[in-house]
Amino acid sequence: MDGAATAPETIKEAEQLTRVPLVLRRRNFSWLTERISGVAEQPAPRWWWVAFAITSSIATFGLFCIGYLISTGVGTWGNQVPVGWAWDITNFVFWIGIGHAGTLISAILFLLRQKWRTSINRSAEAMTLFAVICAAIFPGIHVGRFWMAWYLAPMPNNWAIWQNFRSPLMWDVFAVSTYFTVSVLFWYTGLVPDLATLRDRATTKIRKFLFGIFALGWRGSNRNWRHYEMAYLLLAGLSTPLVLSVHSVVSFDFATSVIPTWHTTIFPPYFVAGAIFGGFAMVLTLLLPARAIFKLHDVITPQHIDKMAKIILLTGSFVAYAYSMEFFVAWYSGNSYEKFAFWNRIFGPYWWYWWLGMLFCNCLSPQLFWFKWCRRNVFVVFFVCMCVNAGMWFERFIIIAGGLIRDFLPSSWRVFHPTWVDIWTYIGTIGIFTSLFLLFIRFLPMIAMSEVKTAVPEADPHYGHPPGIQSISPGGKERTR
Repeated sequence: MDGAATAPETIKEAEQLTRVPLVLRRRNFSWLTERISGVAEQPAPRWWWVAFAITSSIATFGLFCIGYLISTGVGTWGNQVPVGWAWDITNFVFWIGIGHAGTLISAILFLLRQKWRTSINRSAEAMTLFAVICAAIFPGIHVGRFWMAWYLAPMPNNWAIWQNFRSPLMWDVFAVSTYFTVSVLFWYTGLVPDLATLRDRATTKIRKFLFGIFALGWRGSNRNWRHYEMAYLLLAGLSTPLVLSVHSVVSFDFATSVIPTWHTTIFPPYFVAGAIFGGFAMVLTLLLPARAIFKLHDVITPQHIDKMAKIILLTGSFVAYAYSMEFFVAWYSGNSYEKFAFWNRIFGPYWWYWWLGMLFCNCLSPQLFWFKWCRRNVFVVFFVCMCVNAGMWFERFIIIAGGLIRDFLPSSWRVFHPTWVDIWTYIGTIGIFTSLFLLFIRFLPMIAMSEVKTAVPEADPHYGHPPGIQSISPGGKERTR
């Protein structure tokens, strides 16, 4: 599998390939295997232990807060009448949105034959799984009696209580569980060839045994590749509608209500665009430090960062358009409640959430990507991605809590203030997410080696050669860097 490069497509390419020294043809792409596999095979560096100790400690305290909530009650949160949903559902929608970029990169870009995705799809898929795990925590614990959460599943019980399948909350259960299941299958299917590579390179019996089990007997034969490509294509086709449906279903939690700023038909496409927007920002937030630490500049190239920045600019423009349409519809409808709700969004108790989070972070900061030098500057890209990560959380909070703090009756008006349990439960999920990602890059290949080997030559012909050799002339002479 080390030589899994694409076959020459033209006679000229084949003639040039035959002129390349045999030793170089044998070494073709072996450096990529060494580079990516070495990350998972070598002992963990000191920085990894420090980072994992910090993130796992935060995750542990977050789990303590969840246990404290379950044992004490949701009164430990700042929720009250009329704000029944606050940080809990905000965090749920936020993490579900983060998980959209992985499936988009893996499924839709795969079907569109965008081979530049191969350098980032593995990490994005893993990020999807970890984000959905964090999201799944909140629907279970926000119901109050956590031990009764299993009634969300359509299971027969002795009380003969059946779920209300007309409720979008039930749709969430099916949508999220289906999305997670298909995402796991998609991620694992793409991982099988690389697990076989780690199995063949294993130096200990334990690693060889474990990787041998999970590699499912992969031998790299033509039959293996044929079934693999068919399964991957079918899962990509199955995953594509999930990208559009899952966050649309999540938006129905609000769009089917009668609360001002919630009951609007723009929510499904608005939420999907926002999910892709925030998901791509999180992918870059994770990959840019990993690219610098593991010296992956020749695998995750400026071209990849540039294209992802363009997608962030595109989806950010969709989000900005949705913001403007919300205000236009509120004004054009003539509904006094809608007008007041949106006026309160700008100048009410959470005014700075809107001005800083939704306007600056989500609408203005991505406009830097109109300029090529901003898209190619990793510091500018990282800054914009951090702004988007914060802005998307503020957006979800403004939509959920901002729509509830002003009820139809002024006597019911309340302003939500989070407690320490609210804050640390959310921070704990960030610790869970980063801890799982650190474990992923420590034990599994963070780059899809088998896919990159087939795609890299189309991006840059120099990547097919070992490090230190810039190119090979038609006469077979090497030109070193």
